[in-house]
Amino acid sequence: MDDLVTDDKRRPDPADRRLMAVNEANWDARTPVHTASDFYGLADDAQALDPARWFAPYEWEDLGELAGRDLVHLQCHLGTETLVLAGKGARATGLDLSGASVAAARELAARQESGPMAGTRYVQANVYDAVEALGAARFDVVYTGKGALCYLPDLDRWAAVVAGLLRPGGMLYLAEFHPLLNSFGPTPTAEAGTPLVLRHDYLAGRGAIRRDATYTYTDGPPVEGATESVEWMHGLGEVVTALTGAGLVIELLREDEELPFPRWPEMVRTESGRWRLPDAAPRVPLLFALRARRPVA
Repeated sequence: MDDLVTDDKRRPDPADRRLMAVNEANWDARTPVHTASDFYGLADDAQALDPARWFAPYEWEDLGELAGRDLVHLQCHLGTETLVLAGKGARATGLDLSGASVAAARELAARQESGPMAGTRYVQANVYDAVEALGAARFDVVYTGKGALCYLPDLDRWAAVVAGLLRPGGMLYLAEFHPLLNSFGPTPTAEAGTPLVLRHDYLAGRGAIRRDATYTYTDGPPVEGATESVEWMHGLGEVVTALTGAGLVIELLREDEELPFPRWPEMVRTESGRWRLPDAAPRVPLLFALRARRPVA
């Protein structure tokens, strides 16, 4: 496996790094909006760190026992999910590109003065530099997703990073918005409702997509400063192929019609507390979950 995760296979080219620097500035600018938002609810730890808010029941089933396991959460943003995973007994580390996000995550972690969350640490680094940034640390679990992969230009290099972080026998758990979800866009009509149509690419191939948005996905005021961001499309086949190419073995792949929050106004809340499209809409996947493992030998 070691020959599959060399430095050259993990490092993005300079052009991609420059584009990721645009995202770093954007996430630094988003962070004060997010920390004050009702969406994240950081004013109330019980709300912000409620496991049901961030994780579907099947995620805990897929992850299995976390107590005593070393876990790294890549692209952790404010670190809420990182702390929830620590609350399940994992020795958790969060890593994020944004210095402002990491500072906010550390503040939230510092409020957890006792219990399993108290030892959670956070590291600022580009995800492609995670192996170097974390030094000799290797992990039983790499967790990531829910808006992570779209900010990565190269999934082959990302998969090599994941493989380099895992101990033999360790697993990646990826719970990510489905590329089909990212392809949908609402189209207002003269009739009631806003039907969803395919408006964006599902597959990669057109390169970086630049966006300029004053508001983020949370409530709150407009972003001040760096409003531009860059995204890349990745189909589900690309994700699986990148991971198997890095030597990981896919153990399960789920497709889910529910989201942890309402992406569009038409979505309805389910008994699980999550959100799906209304009954009249086709059943399509909005999120997927994948577990992959680094072979022992």
